[in-house]
Amino acid sequence: MDADLPILYVEDDAFSRTVMQLLLTRRLGFSKVTIFETSENFLERLEALAPQPGLVFLDIHMLPLNGFQLLALLRGHDSFKHTPVVALTASVMNEEIEQLRQAGFDGVIAKPIDQDSFSETLMRILKGDLVWNVL
Repeated sequence: MDADLPILYVEDDAFSRTVMQLLLTRRLGFSKVTIFETSENFLERLEALAPQPGLVFLDIHMLPLNGFQLLALLRGHDSFKHTPVVALTASVMNEEIEQLRQAGFDGVIAKPIDQDSFSETLMRILKGDLVWNVL
């Protein structure tokens, strides 16, 4: 795994932010992790990041913009249309997962995050696998 890969996580829940920060930095050794606590002014803040993220995790249920709206902004932006984007959500019913897939996410990880399998799941994502990890 490339510990220098810049990662962005957009999440409004403080506990989820803490868990992800610890997993990515302390357990997996990533050094360039940025977390947005809100989806406000998303594009402006995203464009201001240096380096630009090579992987994006999006919470689905946020305000003012939800994860689907953020994904649409990313896919519509020349710099991010091919960046892997993974949904993180507690809503893991089959029809919801199908909505995420059809919207263009590269995968989904169920919350709460399974800390034991997260490293393996992340490695699969970075290899280009479409991961729909809801167990």
